[in-house]
Amino acid sequence: MDPLTERTPRVVSAVKLLRTAERRKTGRFLAEGENSVAEALGTATVHEVFVTAAAAARYPGLLDAAHRRRVHVSLVTDRAAERLSDTVTPPGVVAVCDLLDVPLDRALSPQARLLAVPVSVGEPGNAGTVIRVADAVGADGVILAGDSVDPHNGKCVRASAGSVFHLPVARERDTDRVLGALAEAGLQVLATAADGEVDLDDADELLAAPTAWLFGNEAHGLDPMIAARADHRVRIPIRGRAESLNLATAASICLYASARVQHRVHGPIA
Repeated sequence: MDPLTERTPRVVSAVKLLRTAERRKTGRFLAEGENSVAEALGTATVHEVFVTAAAAARYPGLLDAAHRRRVHVSLVTDRAAERLSDTVTPPGVVAVCDLLDVPLDRALSPQARLLAVPVSVGEPGNAGTVIRVADAVGADGVILAGDSVDPHNGKCVRASAGSVFHLPVARERDTDRVLGALAEAGLQVLATAADGEVDLDDADELLAAPTAWLFGNEAHGLDPMIAARADHRVRIPIRGRAESLNLATAASICLYASARVQHRVHGPIA
């Protein structure tokens, strides 16, 4: 059978999923590359896998996994793979998956002890990295609050290195609703702030409690009015000459610090 081209209707429809509006309309998104497709096949609903001849030879295990899951695999031309990709060098394998984000209440289970809450994060690479870090430390979920990037954005999915498939990710544009839901769930809310009244090095007693961390966006940090609604504002001590830390780095430090204390006090995070 000849490979599908960039003009084949199924390919044309899949290419449209690179746009946020089309993802919301159809309830589907694209996972690209060996790692993302492997994780999708293992944990998500996959409708179809597109693969070039070269990628099929390079990743036979992916095709075996797709066949075991009875997922349709379609051979495509290199040109079609380029249209399906938003990377400079397309990996040649793309999966069409159901959207992953969950309602806010699903991310706030009664057992939740650690959540990451990026607020108005616009850079998909940073959002994906926060999701990856949250997964690595054993957090219970991620809530993208305010005007944050779509977690199904290709760069976000790649930056998460498969973690977007591992833990609940919710999106809620209404930050007030998020803050109210966190309080109702019994989670203390901590905000990162350069002028915070609590030093992270001295915060172990605070960190032992179930916690949701608020992280601001890349350009302006956390809105002061939102930070003021946190139970505590926490500063990360900087002992060198760097003026500040970027979002992903600050989130990594804070989430690790919480996970370290909670693991020591309560045992492994579920």
